Amino acid sequence: MRIGISLGDVTGVGPEVTLKALAVELRGGDTHYLLIGDEDHVRRLDRQLALNLPLERQGGPGEGGRILIHQPLSEPLPPELVEGSPTAAHAAVAWLKEGAERCLRQELDALVTAPVNKQAIIQAGLAFIGQTEFLSELSRAQRTAMMLLGHDDRGRWLRVALATTHLPLKMVAEQITRPRVETAIELAARACRDLGLPRARVAVCGLNPHAGEGGELGDEEMRTIGPAVLAMQRQQWDVVGPISADALFHRAYHGEFDAVVAMYHDQGLAPLKMVAFETGVNWTLGLPFIRTSPDHGTAYDIAGRGVADPSSMIAAIQLAKQLVASRGR
Repeated sequence: MRIGISLGDVTGVGPEVTLKALAVELRGGDTHYLLIGDEDHVRRLDRQLALNLPLERQGGPGEGGRILIHQPLSEPLPPELVEGSPTAAHAAVAWLKEGAERCLRQELDALVTAPVNKQAIIQAGLAFIGQTEFLSELSRAQRTAMMLLGHDDRGRWLRVALATTHLPLKMVAEQITRPRVETAIELAARACRDLGLPRARVAVCGLNPHAGEGGELGDEEMRTIGPAVLAMQRQQWDVVGPISADALFHRAYHGEFDAVVAMYHDQGLAPLKMVAFETGVNWTLGLPFIRTSPDHGTAYDIAGRGVADPSSMIAAIQLAKQLVASRGR
């Protein structure tokens, strides 16, 4: 199994949680990892964290170890970069692109992406909405969705697919279309099957309070969301909705539903992070390759202090491995 990991923004915690996660993952199995990032930075960080990982340069003498490093840029990064550095931002996007292209060439079985900072990338002069959107465009995938999933300390899961992703709130209603909702429903149901769940029961959130109160508080449920649910029911998908989000997540959390389709970013992610902040994983559905990511950002405030929690990165790597194994079967 070959898992690529793009190291994200080196001025954030991405490289740190990656190395800490690999220290755990190397204890079992025979998975091989390709770190796509700056070799000098990785080796310095490995020494600082006293992990002593078996790092080898890809293409170097005796290549064949468990952890290889590849730097697609022609020059190494400067050793000291301030948080949000344009140099770091450009490198993060280059590494992301390299990982995706290797997956498309089937050189890697999956890609795990460490966090990037959207604001830093945009301020560096690059057009960028998010890693999900970037990978969708690069791979020319027409029907994708972001799913966040995680569990609490009692093993209770939430799995949330988003009908829209990184949008200003004032634009959400106009971007909710029947095709978007139908795509999110179908991909969420297929994700449940990919995870090996015994069923794939999906519930769909309304956009407005109380799911619109029959049109009194908004009509998106009647015009768009409800017809999308009905269309998917007619295609034999096990889906219900729209249901008021303030009640739906409680029901999903207690096992009534296997996945939820939320209408916008914070509607879905706020409850997910409430119950699974440390174990949350971002999984891009609908790509031609497997892509997962930890469900947190660059955390500039703690970067470089050695205190970042690798739990979400560990979960992202483990999910990628699970999905590779599932597709192989």
